[in-house]
Amino acid sequence: MFLALTLGGACAHTKKNANTENLRPTVESFHQRVRWKDFRVASGHIVPERRQDFERALRESEAERDLNITDYEIESVEMVEEGQRAIVTSTIRWTRLPSVSEQKAAVTSEFVFRNGTWLLERQLGGPFDGVLP
Repeated sequence: MFLALTLGGACAHTKKNANTENLRPTVESFHQRVRWKDFRVASGHIVPERRQDFERALRESEAERDLNITDYEIESVEMVEEGQRAIVTSTIRWTRLPSVSEQKAAVTSEFVFRNGTWLLERQLGGPFDGVLP
């Protein structure tokens, strides 16, 4: 709900167009896909030039086996560059075996609008920190 309100406010300050309307489903889908370990679909939300790095990092860290994202909450969305880029701040909770302690971090994700779709370009913090610098 907060994302919808934030996006609604963002649309009032930028030109309302299809790219801002398509942001919410993309952000939600990426978060849901990584939460449920559907990394193949999640990587489709990443800019093409960084997909292989993301997939390699997942394999090397054995994320499918060891990473468990327990929750996420989208905190805010800021539209920049005339609606061609979005800065999404979320809180993610996860565990990574062998530890059973839950980690929590604020995550900043930068989405760019390319060829009619939103793609994740950069992410700082959280379980994928350093994978998409």
